[in-house]
Amino acid sequence: MDSIKIGNLTLKVPVIQGGMGVGISLSGLAAAVANEGGVGVISSAGLGLLYKNFSLDYLKASIFGLKEEIRKAREKSDGIIGVNVMVAMSNFADMVKTAIQEKADIIFSGAGLPLNMPSFLTKGSTTKLVPIVSSARAARLICEKWKSLYSYLPDAIVVEGPKAGGHLGYKENQIDDENFSLEKTIPEVVSVAQEYKEEKNIPVFAAGGIYTGEDMSRIMELGASGVQMGTRFVTTEECDASDAFKQTYINASQQDIEIIKSPVGMPGRAIGNSFIERVKNGMTQPKKCACHCIKTCDVKNSPYCIVMALYNAFRGNLDLGYAFAGANAFKAQKIETVKEIFNNIKAEYENYQLKKNLQLAMVTK
Repeated sequence: MDSIKIGNLTLKVPVIQGGMGVGISLSGLAAAVANEGGVGVISSAGLGLLYKNFSLDYLKASIFGLKEEIRKAREKSDGIIGVNVMVAMSNFADMVKTAIQEKADIIFSGAGLPLNMPSFLTKGSTTKLVPIVSSARAARLICEKWKSLYSYLPDAIVVEGPKAGGHLGYKENQIDDENFSLEKTIPEVVSVAQEYKEEKNIPVFAAGGIYTGEDMSRIMELGASGVQMGTRFVTTEECDASDAFKQTYINASQQDIEIIKSPVGMPGRAIGNSFIERVKNGMTQPKKCACHCIKTCDVKNSPYCIVMALYNAFRGNLDLGYAFAGANAFKAQKIETVKEIFNNIKAEYENYQLKKNLQLAMVTK
């Protein structure tokens, strides 16, 4: 398994840990992943709730919380630390500016098109900018906008397929359509990145449904330089979520993982539970908007507050929330360390490569 570069940053293992909010990937998980040679990613979503003791002002608490999480991660690791900032967040600009100010190595941004993200870079900034997309069209649009407006191209691109956990950048009828599969989209986005190779090397990372080293090897055969994995890191000792949250993954069957309608207007993948059933039956309704965390939030028509539901789940109160999860979350069997996960991924990758080479050798004979 070769190392890969994003600009001047070297990933010893080409694995990005997906940003998972609210509170699932904070400094604890990010630092552990960075220490193993991957990219550890802090989710900026909902930090205003996690740091409400600092300030009841959600926006101020969010800025303070992101600074604290980056600082904590730096204390635990000298590896690559990134921050995930969703375009849909009402404090998108504040979170991007804060991440750059605190010298995060990389900012990953999806849940919308981060068309103005380079505008926040400051003189001398070394923070890399990586958009998360679900199509070649979106990748080209971002490249063209960034190039024309800011003379800047993405430092890498993450392609998130329809098997990912959390909010999905697809219409519900596209999720199971092979025309929108990660396997089809990766070569298309790689082709877009190649159009700019004379100006900049833009590695492409595959995300969504990548769970094993074999999955990783197969998708890299299609042109991906590496992968982004979120779900597999949830059931680790270092994951920042509660034990109850992690246990939902271990207890889940494949049939428990379902597509839900999120208040933010996007489909999402989660582990079904009693809270989701109550939502389906129209038994929940937010009384007020606690923090206006999402730009598209409409409290009058929302069946529940998304950030509170995810915050409750993070804390282990699954009666008042639910766990987002990727399509392969049911494969989790036990709690492991991040180091064990990396060792397993490497072994799975190498075993698959060995089998493939043996089959090739037999055919050529």
